[in-house]
Amino acid sequence: MKIHLTSAAAGFLLLAGIGAAAAQDVVIAPEQETVIKEYVHKQPLASVKVPGVELNIGSTLPDTVDLQEVPNVKYRYVVVDNRTVIVDPGTRKIVKVLD
Repeated sequence: MKIHLTSAAAGFLLLAGIGAAAAQDVVIAPEQETVIKEYVHKQPLASVKVPGVELNIGSTLPDTVDLQEVPNVKYRYVVVDNRTVIVDPGTRKIVKVLD
């Protein structure tokens, strides 16, 4: 009986971890992504370097990086290593990297 409980507990923890990871995914509506891309194209920024930060979804940008506003959109953007990065301004986490 103890083996079944341990297996069940491990399975539950695995599923809980998967659920937590899925909850962190941010989905930008296609309309918002289009607005962001058009705005970024019209308002180009100089690329900055951010040592020690990988440009991955979920990575956090330091407070020293200036995030630029996109009108009527929740997210901000910055160009890092010549790649446009969409950032949640509340957490400063990268939610999308545009190519």
